[in-house]
Amino acid sequence: MKYSELKQNLKEHKLRVTDCRMDVLEHFQQQKRALSFRDLEDRFQEYDRVTLYRTLHSFEENGLLHKIPGDSGSAVYGLCNSCGVESHHHNHMHFKCTSCGVTECIDTPINIPSVSLPKDYKMSDMDVIINGLCKLCNN
Repeated sequence: MKYSELKQNLKEHKLRVTDCRMDVLEHFQQQKRALSFRDLEDRFQEYDRVTLYRTLHSFEENGLLHKIPGDSGSAVYGLCNSCGVESHHHNHMHFKCTSCGVTECIDTPINIPSVSLPKDYKMSDMDVIINGLCKLCNN
């Protein structure tokens, strides 16, 4: 993605343009998969941990990223393709490869099962993660 498009994307999500934000956003777009905080730390050693953490947090709060729970309690983050500051939703499934460990968003329309909770419960989010072999590992 061009520099001007990255910059515009940040502005559309009401985020200040900084070198770190531009680098992290570009990295997510290039990787086309969910990334962990550790992935970002390894890639961007020029930025301190706090700066990277704040970047992830601001991206999540402003609809650029969504958090996907991981197996060990740590999360990975995926790009939001249809979210904005006002409407941050991610009603799609995620796929985690049991061989290579890569987590991807499945953006093609798939019927997400409906869930009926007892009347005293109110759902705010639902995370659906399918485990199996990705396209590369399956071949």
